[in-house]
Amino acid sequence: MSITSDRKQELIKNYELHCGDVGSPEVQIAILTERIKNLTNHVSFHKNDFHTRRGLLALVGKRRRLLDYLKNVDESRYKKIVAGLELRK
Repeated sequence: MSITSDRKQELIKNYELHCGDVGSPEVQIAILTERIKNLTNHVSFHKNDFHTRRGLLALVGKRRRLLDYLKNVDESRYKKIVAGLELRK
């Protein structure tokens, strides 16, 4: 259910703002999106796993807050990350 370190490094490399950047909103949103995709597949297969579902909803809320923050700070970066990750909004 968790992402591999190789996949995480790939996401960091794709969305980092500068070399060694792991804390920018873009990187955090990309990593959260990957975790959300993995958990969504798990929850769709295991319908009665309510603990994982609760964790999934917490991750979705955290990603939503980061996206709202990024939209308020710099809307062009927000649009770029939404288009890059193919999020609905």
